[in-house]
Amino acid sequence: MAAQSRTQVGIIGAGPAGLLLARLLKVHGIDSVILEQRDRTYVEGRIRAGVLEQGMVALMEEAGVADRLHREGLVHDGVEIAVRGRPFRIDFRGLTGKAVVVYGQTEVTKDLITARLAGDGPIVWNADDVALHDVESARPLLSYHCEGERRELACDFIAGCDGFHGASRPSIPADKIAIYERVYPFGWLGILADVPPCSHELIYASHERGFALASMRSHTRSRYYVQCNLDDELDAWPDARVWDELKLRLGERAAAQITTGPSIEKSIAPLRSFVAAPMRHGRLFLAGDAAHIVPPTGAKGLNLAASDVHYLCRALVAHYRTGSDALLERYSDMALARVWKAERFSWWMTTMLHNLYDPTSFEAQMQLAELEYLAASQAAQTAMAENYVGLPY
Repeated sequence: MAAQSRTQVGIIGAGPAGLLLARLLKVHGIDSVILEQRDRTYVEGRIRAGVLEQGMVALMEEAGVADRLHREGLVHDGVEIAVRGRPFRIDFRGLTGKAVVVYGQTEVTKDLITARLAGDGPIVWNADDVALHDVESARPLLSYHCEGERRELACDFIAGCDGFHGASRPSIPADKIAIYERVYPFGWLGILADVPPCSHELIYASHERGFALASMRSHTRSRYYVQCNLDDELDAWPDARVWDELKLRLGERAAAQITTGPSIEKSIAPLRSFVAAPMRHGRLFLAGDAAHIVPPTGAKGLNLAASDVHYLCRALVAHYRTGSDALLERYSDMALARVWKAERFSWWMTTMLHNLYDPTSFEAQMQLAELEYLAASQAAQTAMAENYVGLPY
């Protein structure tokens, strides 16, 4: 017979969405158990992006885990866009009064795990074969295997924060959920290197040879990306080739500031836009990558997970404090309203900056016209800035 335990909210996934939700629930006196398929070393070692909107920073503050973020995070008041080597700047603070903070998702995860293990509640590492049961009833159940035995977790609600490949979304009957998706015909080759950044702000580059991005994790660690073919092999991209390509695509001014060095991580990632709707089925609530994926061009993935958590946490708090389920009933609609706006922005950034069309085509000329309009129009720059720093919850 399976060993059984009970909690108020069962959370699948110890990524930022699951960890942040658990921490915020604990602040409000609501208990949870987190089930994570991997071990702690793996979860804390995952390399991810980390441009945080002010809403995400505010949630970290509410959760009481923002001290290191404020000490080590890099406040960015704008970004630079280079078009065929010619740069112009989008002034976030001047246009919106807001900024973003560069603080790696890996560091967000570490901060949240540390807080969780300091007494908030358990994380069950290496929880395999997680299955969801009776989610349409008032007594949903999670089953899983851990340390060679089958276990069960009874709960009031289940939060599916287990990513695109997790068990939560596939547990919803196909006739109860709609899938919207676009897969882009290129990838991003990314490298991480312990070298100082070439710029104090991010640089997005549109170039005849393809898109490039100069980013960073700290004053001494840089993250760079170049557009590549989906079928490229890493062996075809030795470090020297990556650095040469970056210098060409980012433009002369950035190239003069690039410090090269050996990569400590290198990978090729496909890009997709993906939304599953609704984000609720019975007492199962999807959050983060389990419900939606954005191409990384707009820096929205982690921030969308945070906004989902914002809506879901407040709905659960209302349920336990007042007995009202009005916010739980509205959760999917509220979350998706923001998701679709972020999807639009990420799609716009992606299609504007990447090589997608024959250079002689009408569409390629429209890309250039869009970029030239953005460079010259304060109204266009303001629209970009308010989306990049984050729309209100």
